[in-house]
Amino acid sequence: MNAFSLIRADQSALLVIDVQERLLPHIHDWQRVLGHVDWLLQVAQRIGVPVAATEQYPQGIGHTHPLVAAKLPANATGVKLHFSCVDGNCLPGLPGMARPQVVVCGIESHVCVLQTVLQLAAAGKQVFVVEEAVGSRDPQHKALALERMRQHGIQIVCREMVAFEWLGQAGTDLFRDVSKNFLK
Repeated sequence: MNAFSLIRADQSALLVIDVQERLLPHIHDWQRVLGHVDWLLQVAQRIGVPVAATEQYPQGIGHTHPLVAAKLPANATGVKLHFSCVDGNCLPGLPGMARPQVVVCGIESHVCVLQTVLQLAAAGKQVFVVEEAVGSRDPQHKALALERMRQHGIQIVCREMVAFEWLGQAGTDLFRDVSKNFLK
């Protein structure tokens, strides 16, 4: 798979990083970020893309926000103390994490998301970060993180890019379903 491939539903997984109940309210425009994460999660599940999530120190920061947690399959959440999910070794065994492409959303852009995506890319994964579905407490920190990710070959995408690339074509029952329910 070359570095400029489209995001394929049969080759990718969605990784939701640390969308936790006690941290989320401190994120700039957090309701919007949460809404985009929820949208991506629902679209992934409708299309059949595996979904995994992580939690950073849940005894201190709380568990995954209930809106997201309610949609996650059993055994789809890894717990970590390291900021990077790779260093935290919480990804092996989670749904879809053996796939070559990883679509990433979550918080915080400049900490756990940044460290994870850089290490996923270094490990040979093709990584796509969904711009409107990541956040930081300070919007400038998010902007700097996205800029650094781009410098290291991480592809920054929007949620509709992800959905349309997962779908691949129009005219199918799946396209009509996703279009009607999510692409309004």
